[in-house]
Amino acid sequence: MSKSQKKKNISAEATRNKVRSLVHFCADTGNIWLHEHRMLLIHAEAQGAMRRELIDTLGMDRARALLMRMGFASGAQDAEVFKRQLEGVPDQEAFLVGTQLHTLEGIAKVTTLELDVDRAAGKFSGHFMWENSWEGNWHKKHYGVHTAPTCWSQLGYACGYTSTLMGRPILYKEVECVGKGDRHCRTVGKPLEEWEDAAEFRRIFHPDPIVDELIELQTQVVELRSAINEKEKLPADVVGKSQAFTTAFGLLKQAAASQITVLLQGETGVGKEVFARTLHERSSRSKASFIAVNCAAIPHDLVESELFGVEKGAYTGALTSRPGRFERADGGTLFLDEIGDLPLPAQAKLLRVLQEGEIERLGDHKVRKVDVRLVAATNIDLKQLVQEGKFRSDLYYRLNAFLVKIPSLRERKDDILLLAERFVEKYAAIQGKRLRGFTDKAKRALLAYHWPGNIRELQNMVERGVILAQPGSRIELDQMFSSTAEEGSVEYGVSSTGSLDINRDSTGKELCEAVLDGGLTLEQVESMLIRAAVEKEGGNLAASARALGLTRPQLAYRLGSLQQKGDSSFRLEDPFANPDLY
Repeated sequence: MSKSQKKKNISAEATRNKVRSLVHFCADTGNIWLHEHRMLLIHAEAQGAMRRELIDTLGMDRARALLMRMGFASGAQDAEVFKRQLEGVPDQEAFLVGTQLHTLEGIAKVTTLELDVDRAAGKFSGHFMWENSWEGNWHKKHYGVHTAPTCWSQLGYACGYTSTLMGRPILYKEVECVGKGDRHCRTVGKPLEEWEDAAEFRRIFHPDPIVDELIELQTQVVELRSAINEKEKLPADVVGKSQAFTTAFGLLKQAAASQITVLLQGETGVGKEVFARTLHERSSRSKASFIAVNCAAIPHDLVESELFGVEKGAYTGALTSRPGRFERADGGTLFLDEIGDLPLPAQAKLLRVLQEGEIERLGDHKVRKVDVRLVAATNIDLKQLVQEGKFRSDLYYRLNAFLVKIPSLRERKDDILLLAERFVEKYAAIQGKRLRGFTDKAKRALLAYHWPGNIRELQNMVERGVILAQPGSRIELDQMFSSTAEEGSVEYGVSSTGSLDINRDSTGKELCEAVLDGGLTLEQVESMLIRAAVEKEGGNLAASARALGLTRPQLAYRLGSLQQKGDSSFRLEDPFANPDLY
């Protein structure tokens, strides 16, 4: 075998290992993952039954077009999964990943006959052989030998994968197919415009007219519903469909129609200010000012001047007279966040404003009338503060006239993905990126996470993901979470023999952490690996060396070195003593 052929074989094996390493089977959750995208293991007969129903219902031509588009979507998705993994990888190797995926997913065994690719120049020409094509064999079994190639979804897959990686339309055709009586399937791929009948295939990849009609009808229904429910339309920053959210928002809508003081109660980060702004926008005061104040952020000795204003000379440093937040919110809404942090003197003045609608600036005796709608918010139980003497009971009862409890994100599981998608739209627009949402594993992690920081934490996490994600891709798990949200779920990978092994990525990380944290030394790890290999191969040093990627003399040297250092776990008196072990 020539050196160039050996190099090609090594490269092909490395590609196969790369593909296999991204396939994980999680027995704990029942998920199969291709990197972070969920896959399904489906019976070929069940897939064939669906194919047959499509043919019998739509006819051969329409079924062909639909199955090619389904395959195209699948191939494009696989290419997207590997785009990030293939950064810096030579073009030839990047396209071999697609053939390995085709094989690994049970579609057909793919052999590359010719491949000439240059992504930078937009050049592509490929010639491949498919063996054991499930689609071609199935079609011949159920419909007999056909007059034309029948591996429709497989062709679509090849087109989708290659077109996505090339960034331009690449069309494959079957020049031989088992579905029409040939021994194997052979395909040729090249840019769409280089085919004489390119126009025909452009039509195949366009949506079916029936689908167009259905989408048009669906659009009309959505527009009609939107027109009917325009008054109930949620503001841009308020998203939710869960029962907990709709209950809280229903109370908010009722309060908006009146002038009653509202108290919003909820954990930090649940969006109390967003609710307060929504209340203001839906009220009769929407055209006036909305003034927000975080009471916890104002020093206690400045609270009164900030809320009620100050006259010149009222205290050292008061060089000019200025209005307080109440005067600035006159005619509109004043939002007092973290109201439980107000000092008692300020609480007494606030109660007077609520009862009389009057304020006095600090250092002034002039009474000023104000017309303000007050919305207060707290993340603690004000009733408990009343019992502790830290909050006035009369003010508490005045604020508690209309209480709206805003649920935590943990109580709004149905809203998490809706909110996340809204934040992606927002931050992708800011960053000037076009993103395709989240990977399946990232979505699962979003739903599984306990969200101690609620919506604010979700917003910040999604913003981080948008910044780190590549344009045109999906946000991945590690781009949002600093550590995996699925610890404890054992995943299995596919070995070179096709069996399932414990996912080496997770076990490798654990081993590295054990060494770096000082729990194990590198020498101890080497000893463990050698001992495990020797035990697994029943003392056969030649087989043990092959398993470890060593030569026999290299392994024998390491065994002798470990014995000299007093490692009693190795009982071989002389590593070279038994020639039968070689």
